[in-house]
Amino acid sequence: MFFSRFTIFGISFIIAAVSGYYLPAVWAIAVFAIGGALTAIGIYDLAQPLHSVRRNYPLTGRLRWFFEEIRPEIRQYLIEGDQDKTPFSRSQRSLVYARAKNESSDRAFGTLVDVYRNGHEFIAHSTRPAPPADPSTFRLRIGGDDCDRPYVASIFNISAMSFGSLSANAILALNKGARMGDFAHDTGEGSISPYHREFGGDLIWEIGSGYFGCRTADGNFDPVRFGEQAADPQVKMIEIKLSQGAKPGHGGILPAEKVSAEIAATRGVPMGEDCLSPARHRAFSTPLEMMHFIADLRRLSKGKPVGFKLCIGQPWEFMGMVKAMRETGIFPDFIVVDGAEGGTGASPLEFSDHLGMPMRESLLFVHNTLVGAGIRAKIKVGAAGKIVSAFDIAAVMALGAEWTNAGRGFMFALGCIQSLTCHTNKCPVGVATQDPMRQRALVVPDKAERVRNFHRNTLAALSDMIAAAGLEHPSHIGPHHLVRRVSATEIRMFSQLHIFLRDGELLTDSHDRDFYSVAWRAARADSFELGT
Repeated sequence: MFFSRFTIFGISFIIAAVSGYYLPAVWAIAVFAIGGALTAIGIYDLAQPLHSVRRNYPLTGRLRWFFEEIRPEIRQYLIEGDQDKTPFSRSQRSLVYARAKNESSDRAFGTLVDVYRNGHEFIAHSTRPAPPADPSTFRLRIGGDDCDRPYVASIFNISAMSFGSLSANAILALNKGARMGDFAHDTGEGSISPYHREFGGDLIWEIGSGYFGCRTADGNFDPVRFGEQAADPQVKMIEIKLSQGAKPGHGGILPAEKVSAEIAATRGVPMGEDCLSPARHRAFSTPLEMMHFIADLRRLSKGKPVGFKLCIGQPWEFMGMVKAMRETGIFPDFIVVDGAEGGTGASPLEFSDHLGMPMRESLLFVHNTLVGAGIRAKIKVGAAGKIVSAFDIAAVMALGAEWTNAGRGFMFALGCIQSLTCHTNKCPVGVATQDPMRQRALVVPDKAERVRNFHRNTLAALSDMIAAAGLEHPSHIGPHHLVRRVSATEIRMFSQLHIFLRDGELLTDSHDRDFYSVAWRAARADSFELGT
């Protein structure tokens, strides 16, 4: 065992020692240099105190780090199955790539999916299919009774991804693609950069707890600055970010060394200091105050749609917001439900794996609460979380969503290869990096075209899919159209699997849905705390 551990180190030493005796001078120098360098590294490995493997296996112990470094690539290209979701499967990525490039995404010789496994889902088709509808008509009007400037949005848009998390070229390509395809681009909480403005694509301005782009020097909300930014005709809607699926309830820090002049100007923060996103908002501290904040933003934006995004956590908190809506008569124009499976950047492992409610359960809870409170018709609901295909869109619409957002799907359209290095600033394709040399790999005109293609071809596939179910518009999809296998011998419609509350049910004394009843009674309009 001793000799096997030190074989390579010993050979290196021997080569260095005897190279001058058996080789011509020129070769001897080269071989001695190589053998000597390896010997020196081996000696260092034996002496260093930090890594036990290298102390016991000089030189060869370093192979452990090498193979760990290339393990994700080896798994992705040689080992991973077509349906292994890590976090997106090869099949999902290939679908996006094909649609982004305007190539056929048809498959030959039948499905590769096991249709008899538990959890398999499908749409029940009709014996009287409808003619496929024009995907350009797949739009909805967002804006309630108090909104003077409603927005007619596509049902499929770009989810929140900030400049800083994504490169300048990525933002340019996304916004140009959104402009060409006539759909919306969410800015993310990093505010509106010059790259969001260059091509004039429709923007949903997301305002997080750092109030970037509309903050005072001490980090509070600045109504004057907000009004100036919101007046831009390119800004179509205002979205308050309460939480995001990747790390709900967690603030963020952009280290001072990453706060470039461009990012500082975009966010309204000083260079040379850490850029902080607090875990909670300062502009409001109760559900009632939150509704008044929504009303203030609507007034300051001259009547543009204002809503909020959240990943559902403690259910009584959202129900407290709903009670505050009813008490104040102030209703958001929209709510975007983000799922715990979402997230384009980096987050702590415990947060991404074990915090927050998955998107479908969150969406159904939000839909049911609004229905049960008798206010569902006043608010449009969107959904975000691992949506890349037409079926993904159909599935969330069956659970109550009226439109969808995608982040990583559009990143794939830009050329993302799922290298899982978003947080390192070393994205190999220039999507998630601020390195000028790396982001030059992303050619804006070509990738903008791919963004538009992905959007258009996905909605075209949705049109064909719902037509097979006898439907002419995605808004007609109901829970009775979607089916899931629950055992080897049983399938059930979504309408049989899930609870759907009746209109106004939570307002009656007779409602007896255990989960909803208990949470509704505990919810408070005057506090996010649990009531008695």
